[in-house]
Amino acid sequence: MSKSSPNPHDGAKMDSEQKKHTSASCCSMKSDFSIEEPPFFCEEERNMISAETTFPVSGLQKKNSILPPVIEDWTKEHVKDWLIIMLRVPEYIAQSLYDKEFSGACLASFEKKDLLDLGVPPAPAIQIIRQVEKLRKPSETFARTPQSHDEMREFELWKSTDISGNPNEFVETETVSSDTGIQSESSVVQILQSVRNTIRSVIHQDTTADTNMEITDNKTALQLRKPICQIRPFDKKHCSIFYTENDILPPAAGPSNLLDPIHEYQLLHSANEASEREILYEFTTEVFSFAASCMNSRTNGTIHFGVSNQQGQVIGHTITSFSKYNEVFESLVSEYFEEKYVNAAKMCIRPPNFIQVCYEDGTTSDKWVIEVDVVPTYTETQQNLFYTLLNIATTEKNQHCKTECLFVRNGPRSINILADTNPRVVQEELKSLTEKVKHWASARKSAEEKDEQHQPQGHQGERLKQLITRGRDSFENSLQVIVVTDKCHSNQLEHLDFLSEMKLFAVLEFDPESDINGTCSFYRRNHIANLHYPRMYTTQDSLTATITHLNLFKQTSWIFCNGKVNEDSEADKPLMPSEWLKKRSGDINTTISVLCNPDLLYKDRLLVVFILHSAVTDISSPMLETFCAIYRTLEGADNMVCICKDTSVFNHWKRLIESRCMEDITSKCIYELSLNEIASTIKKLKEPQTQSSQRYLTSTGSSSVQLSRKDEELFTALNILSENECENTEIETMNSFQDFKKKTEEDFYRGGQVTWWNFYLSEKTGSLPFIKRDKYNELYDRITPVQGYTVPCVVINLFHHPGCGGTTLAMHVLWNLRRKFRCAVVKNNMESNKEIAAQVMNLLTYGKQEQPGYVPVLLLVDNWEDVEDLKQCILSVASNRKQHNSLMVIILNCERTQFPVEMSRNSHFENVFITNKLSPKEQHLFSKKLEQLKVDHEKPETFYAFMIMTNNFSEAYITDLVSNTVKDLDTTTQQGQLFSFLALLNAYVNGSYVSLSLCEELLGIKNPLWKQETLQDKMNPYSTLLITFTVEEHGTYQAVRFLHQMIATKSIKVLNQKWLSLSEITINILHCDRIYKSCMGKDFLVQNIQSMLITRHRKEQGDDKDTLFSPLIEEIYAEEGPDKTKKVLERAIVRFDRSATLPQALARHFYLKEKDFISALDWALNAQNKNSNSYIADTVGQVYKSHLKKKIKDPLIPEELDECLTLGYNAVNAFRESQELAKADEQVDPFDLRSRKRPKSYNTSGYVGETEVMMILLDVIKDLPLAGVSGRYNRDKMLQFLRGHLEVKTLYDPCNTATSEFVTVLTKHKMFLISFKPRLKEIFSFFETYFTYLKPRSKEREIADERNKRKVSDYFRKYMEIFSSSAEEKASEKVRNPNLSLSQELQDQKYYLETKRADTFAGLLQCLTDKHGTEMEHILKKWKFIYENSFSVSHTVNFILANIVLHSIKPSSKLLKKYEELVELLNEELQKEGTHSNLTELYYLSMLLLWPTRDKKLENFAAYQNISTYVTSVKKSFHRRFSYMFPARSALTHFFLGKSSGLQRIVSKVKLDKILACVSRQDLHQLWQSGAAWNQPEVQRELLRIKGKTENGDIYVNYGANLKMLVRPVYLGDIRSGYSQEEVSFYLGFTMEGPVAYNVKYVNNQ
Repeated sequence: MSKSSPNPHDGAKMDSEQKKHTSASCCSMKSDFSIEEPPFFCEEERNMISAETTFPVSGLQKKNSILPPVIEDWTKEHVKDWLIIMLRVPEYIAQSLYDKEFSGACLASFEKKDLLDLGVPPAPAIQIIRQVEKLRKPSETFARTPQSHDEMREFELWKSTDISGNPNEFVETETVSSDTGIQSESSVVQILQSVRNTIRSVIHQDTTADTNMEITDNKTALQLRKPICQIRPFDKKHCSIFYTENDILPPAAGPSNLLDPIHEYQLLHSANEASEREILYEFTTEVFSFAASCMNSRTNGTIHFGVSNQQGQVIGHTITSFSKYNEVFESLVSEYFEEKYVNAAKMCIRPPNFIQVCYEDGTTSDKWVIEVDVVPTYTETQQNLFYTLLNIATTEKNQHCKTECLFVRNGPRSINILADTNPRVVQEELKSLTEKVKHWASARKSAEEKDEQHQPQGHQGERLKQLITRGRDSFENSLQVIVVTDKCHSNQLEHLDFLSEMKLFAVLEFDPESDINGTCSFYRRNHIANLHYPRMYTTQDSLTATITHLNLFKQTSWIFCNGKVNEDSEADKPLMPSEWLKKRSGDINTTISVLCNPDLLYKDRLLVVFILHSAVTDISSPMLETFCAIYRTLEGADNMVCICKDTSVFNHWKRLIESRCMEDITSKCIYELSLNEIASTIKKLKEPQTQSSQRYLTSTGSSSVQLSRKDEELFTALNILSENECENTEIETMNSFQDFKKKTEEDFYRGGQVTWWNFYLSEKTGSLPFIKRDKYNELYDRITPVQGYTVPCVVINLFHHPGCGGTTLAMHVLWNLRRKFRCAVVKNNMESNKEIAAQVMNLLTYGKQEQPGYVPVLLLVDNWEDVEDLKQCILSVASNRKQHNSLMVIILNCERTQFPVEMSRNSHFENVFITNKLSPKEQHLFSKKLEQLKVDHEKPETFYAFMIMTNNFSEAYITDLVSNTVKDLDTTTQQGQLFSFLALLNAYVNGSYVSLSLCEELLGIKNPLWKQETLQDKMNPYSTLLITFTVEEHGTYQAVRFLHQMIATKSIKVLNQKWLSLSEITINILHCDRIYKSCMGKDFLVQNIQSMLITRHRKEQGDDKDTLFSPLIEEIYAEEGPDKTKKVLERAIVRFDRSATLPQALARHFYLKEKDFISALDWALNAQNKNSNSYIADTVGQVYKSHLKKKIKDPLIPEELDECLTLGYNAVNAFRESQELAKADEQVDPFDLRSRKRPKSYNTSGYVGETEVMMILLDVIKDLPLAGVSGRYNRDKMLQFLRGHLEVKTLYDPCNTATSEFVTVLTKHKMFLISFKPRLKEIFSFFETYFTYLKPRSKEREIADERNKRKVSDYFRKYMEIFSSSAEEKASEKVRNPNLSLSQELQDQKYYLETKRADTFAGLLQCLTDKHGTEMEHILKKWKFIYENSFSVSHTVNFILANIVLHSIKPSSKLLKKYEELVELLNEELQKEGTHSNLTELYYLSMLLLWPTRDKKLENFAAYQNISTYVTSVKKSFHRRFSYMFPARSALTHFFLGKSSGLQRIVSKVKLDKILACVSRQDLHQLWQSGAAWNQPEVQRELLRIKGKTENGDIYVNYGANLKMLVRPVYLGDIRSGYSQEEVSFYLGFTMEGPVAYNVKYVNNQ
């Protein structure tokens, strides 16, 4: 239906047509005088409502069609519709007749017998025949049979008014004195005449337009079958109710028990049919006539305007001024009633109520229904008769006469007793009425008294408390609430404030205008709610992705289940109920299945609240469909509460649910309380607030800013510590505060996470100060150094043993710095660094406008995987906020490690460490605290986490504790199994836990919803070792873990000694199907179980040692042997059948532990089929390599050699596949949620593996026993073959069969063998480039790099030993071929360079670090010879670089070429190569040598003119070669631009490192990382600071003409966002990726 504003003429036509289709029944007082000139109402126009601006304008009303006038003209479709809709004949009978071509002609000619023959049952057959007879015979109301079609249609429309009783009762006359000049005619006759005229005009229009219109369209048919809608509660002013267009109100009926209201329906004329005065006059006449009839009949009643009086169908009127209706109503009462009864009338007749009409899609229209209630109470009416005076039109134009009337109700209509013209009849009627009124008055009095005595005294307040609190004393904060609601009336919105007291997880909203003026808009005044649609829950994303994308658990999801009215997209616009069922109900079902998924929300912590503001009357209502979907998903209504506006709404709801779900919902419904009462009750049940109602952040100048609740909800990743944290809270004023205090302390000292309340309570009078570890002051001073920090972002690491109080120490420092910093803790370790950075920046700038200066943010992160990346993200976001020498953020990272001292020593960042050993001073503080706890708590000795520290982490104490607690544990029980599961997980996976809901299910706790049995009770006494806490990383829910990891580890050992082995516990946890079904945190739990089986320990990641397998698997192998290990892994593979890492682990077990290479290969290939990545391909290669090493023995026979070479070939192919797959590896393991932030790595194990295999085979081949050849000669001959210098046939010895067999094997594998030397050379060049051009992005990868460098260096030395030519071989070669002397000399020079690892560009760069001057001079000589005797571009490039390196090491060397000569050489090569080569090194040299100078000495060189192009080329070529490594590594800077000229202006980083080592005691890496190196005067004297300009977020250096070059800032945060074009200065560095800018500063800020 269109909501656009219609043409006003169309609107007039619409209202007119509606009126013409609605004949006035005899119960109406409408007559011809209704449209005469009414009395003039001289009232001012007040409170005018603009229909265009206030309400949506309705579209055209569709006019109902009418049957053809002659039955014989009806088609079979007409007949079918007539049978179903009008006669309500069962549809199958109508369909059967339709299928038999039953048309109107048949209907007119058939008799009962004919219908029975067609299969129509007797009862419907009789009904059909009689109805046909009624249609063919005129009513007795008329004197003749209608002859024309028009008259026939008039007759049919008249019948449709459904007048009951004898029509002659209406044709009553009254006698009026002839001298009045008024015609003696019944007013009722006038009414009938008016109706006939209206009907005839409609017929005329219809017949001229279309004489064959269908009976009805589908919409009308649906309306005819519509149930009765909820009506406004009688005698309720300002009731929050809406009517929906085409709703059907209760049918008109006569008085019943006098208290139940009767109903009368009227349609007023539209503004286009009558003037406003006429409409108001019509309104008052109808109201007071109806009111008089109700008062005389002593029955309550309501007259409705804007409702069709045919079917009670809601249509509505456009009203421009409510006040005018009220004013005319108030002012005219005295004109209609006798003076003595005016006050009684005013008391009985209520002022008009205006009820807005909504479209069927839920949006509001500009139409209203006006309702007037009449309450003729006995005290006001007594036994009186109430006469009214009506203006009756005379025969003379514009003349009216006051006529006295006495109205009473007769059935569903009003009749005028005084209308009869026979005085005697009138007297008899009056006498009879007087007696009846006495009886009615008595009945009225009795009914009122009885009603007062039986006012319901319900206990729904108590029921509400039980349903909301689930039998507890208060409404728990941990409950997740889903609300389902429809349109709320504006005057009720204020009572929905109780929603703010609930943790709203989601709201299913059926009001399309809710975000504009409804519940959503009201809620969002003080809270954040994200506006969603059901389709957003129907994606193919994982549940974790859905939680992340929609911010579930962090902010309320407000789901518009029927679209929004202000949407542009048709897909999200509101729909009619019938269309909704077809197009949206499926999405709602899916949405509910997601929202109520046990993986997302624990059923027993879920509350679903239905708020029904309007009655649901239709069985196909979207609200009912939603209820049924939730009912199915939750398997019942246990989790539901239905808040119904009143009893009527409840009754409709109850009946529909009984019919759909076969369940009585009464016990779940609240319907006798007002919304205000409900809101107040719920708010009263809320747990006392433990947070300050007004929270403040410290700000500049010792000021503060208030942090609003709504704004705080935007910080989804941060737990913000306000400067007035815990102060002036509600809980502190309650009697329960002491209990709260005790529980808070108990939870912490038992092993729970410290809260801000622990610090606050320790500062209260009478409490000991919170214990400060010895390292507290050191950490405090690191954060607040005397001189302060001058860089924008600082990282400080706190390394600590697990469970030794590291995080508590960090939070204690935050607590004491809350008035100096804006402090926050990252509460979700799964949050992205970018999102955290954005929120940190919002916290930094909160409350600031344009004022300068910020209070820095102190951000605590726990065990963060990539702090450096987080720092870079913060710098990037903060770029446009940076101020010179100003600190913005300090990141305090608590890092758990088994080696805090070593990690502290190796860290590049500022750091502090604490261990699990207490000093004497600390032990004394813990002892004093224990004494206080003994006073304040009953059993402080059960605060085991605290006691472990008090006993200085004593192994003996923990052993004794665990042994005594679990001595009676039965591991076969549910308690024993859960205890062993938790112990295993907590011992081997740090930070692991199991959701409380799963624990309860494993223990068989029934109905935890009402907490009749708790985990603590069920697990007693073992529950003393466990703790329940809240998880926020993967949704928000309660979880269970051991109090301390040391307790879990000791528990496992005790279990192993007495009852269960490690393998048995592990297999039990793998066999338990319930763990892997839907439950809260299932993904995380499953990932932890897999991690326990797979994840190896690595020293570079802070572990105590490097392991071949996970610690669990290694311990099972060590204690129980290979069979148990194999059994565990095989069972794990069955459980996690999609995992590739488990079969990979089993393959590694077979080849490393059991040497079963066949099984190992099968499992490795199985893993590769599941997920082909570089790591699994490497495992395949390792299987072949291990098999090869096992096969090798001394001596080898030819068959064994062949097998070894085949294994080697397969291994090399597998390793080469690993190398290729590494380029496309997923950087995040889908089964390792913890690695999401771990620094990315590029897998080089394929290169290492291939090298190892070739070296193994070379060792075998070079010493093969070829008979008849001396050892040295044999070796040299074989090496000649491997170099490709000797044909394999020369190795044949015809006299020796064994030798020939070896040679046959070598011939078979010839191509493989002669590829060794070039391939190894290629691999060593790769590693040289990999280590020299690129650096890892993390410290842990640097450690791994160092290890790999050592390994590769060892292989290289071995490679050189094998392939080095002996002096004899060289002499022999020269004798054999003297013409090759130059070539041989070149080879000798290259061989020398190769031995010195200076034969490549990367090798020469490495010489900057590990070569001295003399050695470098020798290297330059060799390159000079090669350059002069060859024509390779790469040789020229290397020769130029050798000069630059030598100049950096020994600038006084006489061997150096002049700068100009080098430029000339470079210029020539650049002209040859152009700009599209992959020779990155050539373009790199162009930056070093041709970077523009102020003296413009280089302008004569052609290459200089293209320097900006070469800068672009170096980046492009570098990306083509190395882009696949970028996620793990970044380009290294080897040189900087200095202040001198020529070669002297190329300053190596090695030189700067030496300068810094001399002038500073700080770690070099830390100096560079913090930016402090640039502030050293010695460094500043060496380097040239150049100027550039920022454009579009980049830096450009412009040297005039076309010399405009792009320079990349090393740190993203160096450039402000906003694309501001500013002048900057910086130091220029040169990487293989292009020029980079260091220490960028804005010129205006310097």
